[in-house]
Amino acid sequence: MRLAKGLIDKFLALIALVVLFPIMLLAAIGIKISSDGPIFYKTKRMGMGMKPFTIYKFRTMCVGADKAGAITGKNDSRIFPWGDFLRKTKIDELPQLLNILFGTMAVVGPRPEDISIVEKYYTDEEKRTLDVLPGLACPGSIFNYTHGDEYLKDDDTDEAYVNNFLHIKLALDIYYLDHWSLFYDVEIIVRTVIAIVMTSALGKKCRLPKEYVYTMSKKA
Repeated sequence: MRLAKGLIDKFLALIALVVLFPIMLLAAIGIKISSDGPIFYKTKRMGMGMKPFTIYKFRTMCVGADKAGAITGKNDSRIFPWGDFLRKTKIDELPQLLNILFGTMAVVGPRPEDISIVEKYYTDEEKRTLDVLPGLACPGSIFNYTHGDEYLKDDDTDEAYVNNFLHIKLALDIYYLDHWSLFYDVEIIVRTVIAIVMTSALGKKCRLPKEYVYTMSKKA
C-alpha cells in the first residue's frame, strides 16, 4: 500500500504541476514585481528517517527575514503584501510538488518541521511522524491553517509555537499515522481544499478537525 501511495503521489504531483502551471507563473511574476530577491525560498527541513532535505516554496517574506525566527505569526511584518496573498491561499506551497517528484515528500503526510525544533523539542513518540515521508497536507496542517493564529499571539512567535501549539499539532499527525489509509489521504486532500476555500475566499471560520476533537477528548 505504501508503494502504491508513492507512485500515486508522483503521478498526482506531475498532473498538478501541469494544471497549476499558469497559477505558479502568475505567483512568480508577482514576486518579482513586488519584492527584491529570488522567486523561490529554499530551506532545510527534517525528513523521513531524521534525514534533512531541501524544501521549496515561493518566497513570501523579505530576503533574510528567516534570521529573525523560524515561525511566522499573524500579521508578521516580514511578509510583503503579495506574499501574504500567496500564504493565505497556500499557493506558496505549490513548489513542493517538485519535492514530491524528487521523492522527499508525499501529497499527504506530517508537515516537515524545522530541524532545530525537531532536535530540541520532539518526544520519542512525536518522532514517529518521521517514520513516513513529510507531506503537503495533513491533519496538523489543516489545524494550523484554520486555528494556528490563536496559539501564536505572543511577541516571541517561536517560543509560543513550541509551548502552545507544536505538541497539539503533532498529536493530530500521530492520529493520522494510527488511522492511515488511502481513503483517509483522499479525505485530507478534500478537507484541505475546503478549508482553503472557506478561509481565504469566503472568510468563514472552519470547525475544529475531527482529529483535534478526538485527541483532546482522550486527554480530558
